[in-house]
Amino acid sequence: MTPLYDDAVRVLSSWRAPDGGQDRLRREFLRHLEEHPVAGMWRECAAGHLTASTAVLDASRSRVLLTLHAKVKAWLQLGGHCEPGDVTLADAALREATEESGIGGLRLLPEPVRLDRHAVRCHPRGSWHLDVQYVAIAPDGARHAVSDESDDLRWFPVDDLPESADDAVRRLVARAVPARG
Repeated sequence: MTPLYDDAVRVLSSWRAPDGGQDRLRREFLRHLEEHPVAGMWRECAAGHLTASTAVLDASRSRVLLTLHAKVKAWLQLGGHCEPGDVTLADAALREATEESGIGGLRLLPEPVRLDRHAVRCHPRGSWHLDVQYVAIAPDGARHAVSDESDDLRWFPVDDLPESADDAVRRLVARAVPARG
């Protein structure tokens, strides 16, 4: 096993889900890791793979930074695939948020706030992202920069998300704003 795999099992085993649906997803993610030891962390696993994403909030927690994803053409939270250099899921979430936002000094809250499972086209027949979702707080006056993965990057009021933001993004932002840490 790898440190990242071990961390994922630890995080998912100890995470207190906010409701029954989230607890079912938590158990599904753990079952996936049990059925796909190590491979279940990586994009190459066609059955699905863990990903890490982040709702980046401004210092006042009144705005969220979303990316207009270049492939999906919808406003999404920042995040993506785990990489070999990631030691923890939190490392992966913070790395992705920093790379995709261009903001240094993001402060990642220590525990995930929710989980999401969604279909993706990582493989010819499709696959699943088993997304472990975190919250990061941007420093005062943070300036963002659009990455190669985005068509645009923009701050939105947490109570006025763009029309193309799906329900999963809306649920993440709703959980992110009151998150402690």
